[in-house]
Amino acid sequence: MIRRSIVVATMTLFGLVFWPSIGVSQQKSLKEQLVGTWIIVSVDNVRDDGGKAELFGPNPKGILIYTNDGHFVLVNMRGYLPKFAAKNRDQGTPEENKAVVQGSIAYFGTWMVNEADKVITAKIEGSTYPNFVGGPDQKRLITSLTADELKFINPAASAGGKLQLVWKRVK
Repeated sequence: MIRRSIVVATMTLFGLVFWPSIGVSQQKSLKEQLVGTWIIVSVDNVRDDGGKAELFGPNPKGILIYTNDGHFVLVNMRGYLPKFAAKNRDQGTPEENKAVVQGSIAYFGTWMVNEADKVITAKIEGSTYPNFVGGPDQKRLITSLTADELKFINPAASAGGKLQLVWKRVK
């Protein structure tokens, strides 16, 4: 009986020492948690007067990809953008072009995260909104992050106000 208890105790100790994931779970860094592909759930523009509007409508489409080596790409758009009657993107009417520009944004560049402040900083290298390129770095304030959901605030949205964005991780 004593011998059996010693064997069980030894095996337990061995497992805790050599298999740390069983004994003590290691917390992933914020950067490690962010890396991956995310699909947009909602984009709400909160105006200075407190009013809210769905910037890309009730069914936005979008993707955000953070790579481990510090690159990212973001594309967001309304769930419905008009097709061009001419069937040639270089021949859109002023109204078609306006609808697409006002209904979408895309940019890419490099990113880093301040773990303590929970702030993502993006250096934009290219964008469908040219004012982003060469401008100040973009800050995103993380308000919530789980394995499946990311929420952050863009405090200085290009359309005015501040944006509250909710993303779902792609599995």
